[in-house]
Amino acid sequence: MSSLLYYALPALGSYAVLSVFFLRRPRLLHTPWAPVFLPRLGAHRAGSGERLEHTMEAMENSMAQRCDFLELDCQLTRDGVVVISHDKNLSRQSGVNRDVDSLDFEELPLYKQQLEVYFSPGRFAHGSDRHIVRLEDMFQRFPRIPVSLEIKEENEELINKVADLVRHFDRNEITIWASVKGSVMKKCRAANPEMPFSFTISRALWLVLLYYLGLLPFVSIPERFFFCFLPTIINRTYFPFSCSGLNQLAAAVSKWLLMRKGLIHHLQQRGVQVVFWCLNEESDFEVAYGLGAAGVITDYPTALRRYLDNRGGAAQAS
Repeated sequence: MSSLLYYALPALGSYAVLSVFFLRRPRLLHTPWAPVFLPRLGAHRAGSGERLEHTMEAMENSMAQRCDFLELDCQLTRDGVVVISHDKNLSRQSGVNRDVDSLDFEELPLYKQQLEVYFSPGRFAHGSDRHIVRLEDMFQRFPRIPVSLEIKEENEELINKVADLVRHFDRNEITIWASVKGSVMKKCRAANPEMPFSFTISRALWLVLLYYLGLLPFVSIPERFFFCFLPTIINRTYFPFSCSGLNQLAAAVSKWLLMRKGLIHHLQQRGVQVVFWCLNEESDFEVAYGLGAAGVITDYPTALRRYLDNRGGAAQAS
């Protein structure tokens, strides 16, 4: 046993030193991804705290705040039109208890006159535009604005149509595949491998495991974006579980695991853009950027733009 320790301890010590060395200097082993755009300000559901979510009016409002990219969700209608909608069932958004894929595009109902902001419970957004938008129309109106498109289900027709639209409008580099499911992401990447893509939940868990095992510096990372919730919003504006005790536990565990400057710095050095969602308070902006995040996704682009402008002015003054 003593002879085993004699060899094992120096080996483990050397491994730990190398791991820390390359964790801080990842470019010695990997060529970093070259960012096509800087995702400082992302508008969640196109800015759903200031205008009705996913509407053209919300997008226009976010563009007025110099938004860097839009976070959008896609669904497919019965007649094969890709539309921008978070929910498959339209009850919450319109009061009509029908699925998007059970209606033709022309039959889709209008949004309600006000919608509660999901990550700001008790607050409501209003707007004069209540129409569900086709993805094609969004691409035509904003040809060069980057977008993250979340695909929620293994709908191959939807995935292939999104991929074709991205190619048709020459948006491969500025349109991001996003999904929490690994099986969905696999189909997305097959449909259009030229588009950058983000971490799924399983890949994010694998990333964290590799980090704590010291293996992350030696493993390739094909993802170019890490969209991650900020643990401090759990049980305050984000309630993933119905039980408050579970939410408190999730907040504590995820905070301990994820809020590591070393991990975020390593990813940023490798060209993986770390973006925290969905943050609607200045204190949360401060935490995210303090950790070294590349950007923040928010329901309130005006508030985040004000914060970034003030922060930039303060940095220049110092």
